[in-house]
Amino acid sequence: MSGDLRSYIIRRLLMVIPVLFGVSILIFSVVQLFNPIERAALFIRSEREAANVEGIIRKYGLDQPIHIQYFTWLSEVLRGNLGWSKVVSKPVLDALVTFLPATAELTLYAAPITILLGIYLGKKAAVHKDKAIDHATRTLAIIGWSMPTFWLAIMLLAIFYGYFGGLFPPDRLSVEASIYVQSGKFIRYTGINTIDALLNGQLWIFVDALRHLVLPTLTLVVVQVALLMRVMRSSMLEALGQGYVVAARAKGLDLKTVIDKHAGRNAMIPVATLSGLLVSGMLSGVVITETVFNYKGVGWWFVRAASQLDIPSVLGFSIFAAVLFVITNLVVDLLYAYIDPRIRLT
Repeated sequence: MSGDLRSYIIRRLLMVIPVLFGVSILIFSVVQLFNPIERAALFIRSEREAANVEGIIRKYGLDQPIHIQYFTWLSEVLRGNLGWSKVVSKPVLDALVTFLPATAELTLYAAPITILLGIYLGKKAAVHKDKAIDHATRTLAIIGWSMPTFWLAIMLLAIFYGYFGGLFPPDRLSVEASIYVQSGKFIRYTGINTIDALLNGQLWIFVDALRHLVLPTLTLVVVQVALLMRVMRSSMLEALGQGYVVAARAKGLDLKTVIDKHAGRNAMIPVATLSGLLVSGMLSGVVITETVFNYKGVGWWFVRAASQLDIPSVLGFSIFAAVLFVITNLVVDLLYAYIDPRIRLT
């Protein structure tokens, strides 16, 4: 790692601190919309504690001045105490650790397909502008982007699970696979079913997990690839019109080299930004998709927490999402320098 890159990473990491500090103030301000009794629910973990609400209020200083309440709350957050999730009856941090592998597994399959397919189709559409493939991809992009996610998910479920007799079912595993996974014979390494199945040498569980991933993955790819494809097409068209591309063609370079090494890399800058937001959005929970397919990930947990006014879970999810987006922005900035060496890390 070069000195410039190392110093840039350190500066960006230091910049994360005030950003997260500002996010914490915003989230805390939302908490202040509730009265002390309602805010005490953040720390209640049992019926016995619920009967002593006044004691909880005094213990955590919920009747103290706002600045004292903020630093008390922040100190608890920094220690990993995000409150108690009533929805799943466990600490919020434990709930997040429990449901995150499911969302990570869905992202692991959906994100690469979406990004690679979007780049490929967008590039093809730009190179063959106003030809059949361009018209076809633009039409598909419009259809995919305007299609409601919940409607597409329900249609896919009705066709591939209902009409075709359970070909691609919802949830994460079948009943048989779930029983075996929870029997104690199956060792959990990552919480990601497909990876753990291979590490345990259980190919049938791997296949079962893949079958359950097909429909939610397909839903995300169809909806997300449309925007990525349009951005790639527009960026590629702009790059192909630049003087250095025309000069490269005039010097006799073949079209493939010009597209891949000259225009293609420069066209990737806005695509990298959008891809980073896409991945962080998936990791922070694809709410509609996980809900329709009963796929028990972070998004599924958040919907239930929000519908039951589980404030600690909602706040914990908000903190997680904020941290994730900040880290993603740092990674995308580093990718800029890799994609285009002319960009200085300052």
